[in-house]
Amino acid sequence: MTTFAAMLKGKRILVAPLDWGLGHSARCVPIIQQLIESGAVPVIGADRGPLALLRAEFPELEHVRIPGVDVRYSKTSNQLWSMARQFPAMVRSVQAERALFDRLRGRLRLDAVISDQRFGLRSPELPSVLITHQVFPFTPFAQAALRKLNLRHIARFDRCWVMDEPQAPGLAGELSHGAALPKNARYIGTLSRMGMHETARERYDIAAVISGPEPQRTLLEHRLMEQLGRIAGNHLLVVGQPDKPRNERSGSVSIRSHMSGDELAGAMSGARLIVSRSGYTTLMDLAALGRSALIIPTPGQQEQEYLGRLHARTGRFLVQSQESIDLMAAMKSIGKHEATARANGNELLAAALHELAGLMA
Repeated sequence: MTTFAAMLKGKRILVAPLDWGLGHSARCVPIIQQLIESGAVPVIGADRGPLALLRAEFPELEHVRIPGVDVRYSKTSNQLWSMARQFPAMVRSVQAERALFDRLRGRLRLDAVISDQRFGLRSPELPSVLITHQVFPFTPFAQAALRKLNLRHIARFDRCWVMDEPQAPGLAGELSHGAALPKNARYIGTLSRMGMHETARERYDIAAVISGPEPQRTLLEHRLMEQLGRIAGNHLLVVGQPDKPRNERSGSVSIRSHMSGDELAGAMSGARLIVSRSGYTTLMDLAALGRSALIIPTPGQQEQEYLGRLHARTGRFLVQSQESIDLMAAMKSIGKHEATARANGNELLAAALHELAGLMA
């Protein structure tokens, strides 16, 4: 019997994450790694920070620049008008992706495409997979209409890989578990680049890891630095800017622009307290490490605020708002929230890749 690894051998597969922060590119790392181990030839398609992250993880892989829309959040917690103003640009970005992909797929000699939340990267001429955890997204306006639009986009792909556990509520809750999953969708489990290799633990009192759209990323960086500088110990702040190299020390705080998956796993595993946004990729990373954390939703970002509310109820994570961050209080109470369950979707991912290999046969 032909194994799916043999079926994938030599197949050129574009892997292209959305470029809103680094989360989408980071969660593509285990997918790219499994493609490589199966003999496929991944091609990275990204831009700016996400491209820098994936090139650092896989310097030997071919890559192509695929621009995305430069989404910016409001400085306030009300993101409604900011998102509404940028919505036409998001629609145009999908159209531009389609046009660019039509030109690229022949030049790159692609056999398939795996798109993480980039709706324009698909073609009826080759197997097209969409990765998402937001099958039923929360939106700041017109939620019912936008959910229908989202499902219509999903239906245009051959397969939709839902990055969560099949059993509700999973890690994404209502975002990935609705009344009925689209017919082309299957769960591939929670995936993380953390825990892929044994790593040495770095001993930090507080390890804070942030990323995401501006200006909220910078606002959080400043708030954290204000408090970290007043707390005795050895702390780490990873600011999530791999395209802007930075490695410095400010008092008790080591500041890094970016860390590899192995470095980050070591830092997070050895920290007394982990601080991060409530972005979904970060939650998967924490689940893979079996760690809890203080999570701080991006103000006005519907998905992160929902995930914050969800896991405040489950008790899996400690949640604070950006306006009321208290790192000392978090250090005293984090032990009550320690997670022990480790997430690993590798078996579900292998089954999904087997199915993709069949589509390319």
